[in-house]
Amino acid sequence: MAFYTYIVCNRRNGTLYTGHTDDLMRRCWEHQNRIRPGFASKYHCARLVWFEEHDTRESAFTRERRIKDWRRQWKLNLIEKANPDWRDLYLELLDWTPTPPFHNTAHPGEGRGPAPHRPD
Repeated sequence: MAFYTYIVCNRRNGTLYTGHTDDLMRRCWEHQNRIRPGFASKYHCARLVWFEEHDTRESAFTRERRIKDWRRQWKLNLIEKANPDWRDLYLELLDWTPTPPFHNTAHPGEGRGPAPHRPD
């Protein structure tokens, strides 16, 4: 089973929300449809702009907590490095097929990063 740490936002350089889940597709759908009340729903954070895969829930949660402690600029840099166009990765996941793991070299052992961008 895979676990994910992710960042959603309301617009480019807008409000950011960091979370973790064991079902990224379902959780993104919940953000899109504001199913759960809370910060992300209040500020309309529904655009998935960054995520990485983890082998354990503990690892995904630990990474979430670390990112939440980061300065905003560090989070923006993380997003910009992986997704410079701030594409909504959820839309790409709807048409996604698994590929070999993309290992996170910035934080070894803390998970695998987003799937590489597929050209249109």
